[in-house]
Amino acid sequence: MTTVLTPLDTALHIAADGVPVLPLRRGKLPFGNCSACAQNACGGRPNMKTPGPCACPQPCHGWAAAATDPAVITSPAWAPAWHEAVAVAYHPGGAGLTVVDLDTQAALTWARATLPPTRTVATTRGEHWIYLGTMPSSNAVRPGVDIKSLMQYARWLGRGTGAMGALPDAVRALGVREPSPPGRAPQSLTVPLRGGQGECRHRTPTYLDRGIVMAVQRITEARSAIHATVYRTFLAVLSTHGRCGCLTDAHVARLFIAAQAKGESPRHCTDAWANALNALGM
Repeated sequence: MTTVLTPLDTALHIAADGVPVLPLRRGKLPFGNCSACAQNACGGRPNMKTPGPCACPQPCHGWAAAATDPAVITSPAWAPAWHEAVAVAYHPGGAGLTVVDLDTQAALTWARATLPPTRTVATTRGEHWIYLGTMPSSNAVRPGVDIKSLMQYARWLGRGTGAMGALPDAVRALGVREPSPPGRAPQSLTVPLRGGQGECRHRTPTYLDRGIVMAVQRITEARSAIHATVYRTFLAVLSTHGRCGCLTDAHVARLFIAAQAKGESPRHCTDAWANALNALGM
């Protein structure tokens, strides 16, 4: 008779091998911030500036909540999340690993011709190639290829097959972004703000100016996961300032300039802004 493991059972088996785990809700997403950590009240973990779980015991900060201690994983604070969990994720960087996520047949063909063999895990759309060693995570390093290692999570889909190889220079090179050509001016905002129909809650422009300065600083100080940092920053700015009409194209241009200074392309900036608008229904 086949035994069906619950997500919690699976997580405990994985954690016993020293791999930090966390629960995933429907949509393969981590659980949201708990009430104690809402609006970044816990002091910075949602910004992903430092690794490790928040002082709060809830699994509420994505990859940073991943744990190997069974006492934490089975604690009452985590119980509601495991009850609702539909899958398990793990923090590759926390286990000293890098996952090359290959999402298309073309990406698989490229990897088989370019990268040294290593352990592989089948996914719904392709394969995860898992190497020993860590590096900064980066999405869309080439068509259909993401890198998940430090400050990122990957869905657990089994132990895979094959011997695990050392992280090759060919993979490390994928995460190195070429600098923008000198003298190229940042592209201006091409996505409309929308909204602006509500009454201003801020009373003073100083509040908005301070928010933009903090957002620019968050993008500028990011050392990895630049795509995700830019999107989350755009989302935070829009959720706070986007509905009352105070946010102008000049403010948004400052955000775009900061993002492009970190190597984001104009298209990525525009896409991230549009996705944030859509996520907020604006």
